[in-house]
Amino acid sequence: MFRNASVIAVVIVSLFGQPLSGQTEAPNGKPDYTRGAVWFPNFTSVYKRPYVAEVDMANSTRIEKLLRDGNIYLSIEDAIALALENNLDIAYMRFEPLVADTDILRARAGGGVRAGGAETADLSTGASAGGGGRAGLIPAVRVGAAGGPPVPQLEPVLTGSTSWGHNSNPTTSNFTTGTNTFISERSTNNITYSQAFLSGTAFSLGFNSLNSSSNSLRNNFNPSVTSSMALNFRQSLTQGFGRSINGRLIRIARNNREVSDLTFKQQVIQTVSQIQTLYWDLVSFNEDVRVKQQSLELSQKLYNDNKRQVEIGTLAPIEIVRAEAEVAARQQELTQALTQVQQQETILKNAVSKSGVASPSIADANIIPTSRIMVPQVEPIEPVQDLMASALQSRPELAQSRIRLTNSDISLRATRQAMLPTVDFVANMTNNALAGSLNPNVLTIPGQPFQVPSGFFLGGVGTTLNQIFARNFPDYSVGLQLTVPIRNRVAQADMTAAQLQHRQQEIRMRQAENSVRVEVKNALIALQQARARMDSATKSRVLQEQTLDAEQKKYALGASTIFLVIQAQRDLAQARSIEVAAMNNYTKARVELDRATGQTLARNSISLEEAYEGTVSRPPDPIPARAPGGGE
Repeated sequence: MFRNASVIAVVIVSLFGQPLSGQTEAPNGKPDYTRGAVWFPNFTSVYKRPYVAEVDMANSTRIEKLLRDGNIYLSIEDAIALALENNLDIAYMRFEPLVADTDILRARAGGGVRAGGAETADLSTGASAGGGGRAGLIPAVRVGAAGGPPVPQLEPVLTGSTSWGHNSNPTTSNFTTGTNTFISERSTNNITYSQAFLSGTAFSLGFNSLNSSSNSLRNNFNPSVTSSMALNFRQSLTQGFGRSINGRLIRIARNNREVSDLTFKQQVIQTVSQIQTLYWDLVSFNEDVRVKQQSLELSQKLYNDNKRQVEIGTLAPIEIVRAEAEVAARQQELTQALTQVQQQETILKNAVSKSGVASPSIADANIIPTSRIMVPQVEPIEPVQDLMASALQSRPELAQSRIRLTNSDISLRATRQAMLPTVDFVANMTNNALAGSLNPNVLTIPGQPFQVPSGFFLGGVGTTLNQIFARNFPDYSVGLQLTVPIRNRVAQADMTAAQLQHRQQEIRMRQAENSVRVEVKNALIALQQARARMDSATKSRVLQEQTLDAEQKKYALGASTIFLVIQAQRDLAQARSIEVAAMNNYTKARVELDRATGQTLARNSISLEEAYEGTVSRPPDPIPARAPGGGE
């Protein structure tokens, strides 16, 4: 009988309500963590660990296509593409939107939004600190919601219990049971389905069954089944009333999902800007090597010329020592420049590959930059107000601040409702049932005739179910529950704190906007100054070339000294290095202005979708053809 009762109870409750099924994979094949596992027909799927794909730590094939004869031929476009495909900071941030999806799933079940955050990494050092002293830590990705009435648990819950017991009790009187030794066995079976809704409604439907048998001589039925089915209903009328309040965590979780997308965009912008900086530094360092080689060649030529003149007796031997010392100094400068190039190559390799220098083919390869710094003849004039407006519209940090302000407003409205007294409407409907078999050993009270119970009660679980659904023995009750906090100090404190924090968020928003305006203004000033320094450095280099040429001609005619020629060579080498550095600074100033105005992605034709997928459709640039003699 107990087994049949349990089976029937499960069937009844499952027919009344069934949890909604979900999908773990979207139609486009991407994982969708905003939905749970499908509950039907595989009932155990919701209790299994969800599948999360392993991280692909292999480099994209692009880097192999750019590798030839121990050299990586890298354009600025390919450097950016490699970063989008392989950079570990971007790979790390790809998980943040997925984690935010799980918060949406939690919120849809009535769970709280988990607080959390993410940070960027310094590409130049590999340390987690915000590259190059630029952006620092990215703010927290997910923002929880404090205050307000408790959010109902929207997850449907099925609970059940079963128990069996045997009791033996000696009694001082046989009046109640007809025996001085009362022995009974009881088995209880309960199953309840409960669920709450965003409207503030909660209900539970429960089926209870008690099977009992005893040696009592007074019971009309032995064994007997007592069953009931109860429907309990509660509707919040003040606190916790309405979808707008109870669904606030879902809205906040969805807003936080948008914040995570913006955080990913911010990471892509920062990474691309840093990759550009690393690349142009490498280009400049290579150009500086060329300058140092030219300076060494001039010093070597002067040394050879002086050596010939000493051999024929037209120059004092001390001049060879001076020229040789100058060659040694230029050689040392060249060695330092080559070391700087190798170090920069290592940093760039680590930024554009997942394996870094762990891969021998990448670690041993030299990076050959194929892009050159291009400076426009005329600097485009862009009004600073237009640049600021573009930044206020495009910067992901500001969009994140706006969403946080929206979340704060949502929490503020919920906290306001929590100040109200609690009024709940409650209702209960219970259908009772009784069935059993006639007690063959029943005793009657002397002087009173035995009355045979009605056949209506004869039977088992089936009889009790018929009585329940026929509502033969119903109970009803309705009522209001009112809770009025007299002083309400906790709610007042929460509401005041929520308003104060909302005002703080407004200040932070204005502060962020002002900071962006300052960044744009400073970036524009830096670009203008870099252009002026570059023009001045170019002019100085041209003049130094003319000065050296004149000094060499005068020295050939005997009108100058070796000291003046060496000094002119040094001045030219310094002027060339200053020009290279100035051009690099100009390029980086342009990169910073693009970042400050939020135009980095647009300037470099970067698709956020491709960045999120980690696959760039743009094919690698062709490797330059070999020059005669094996040169490039």
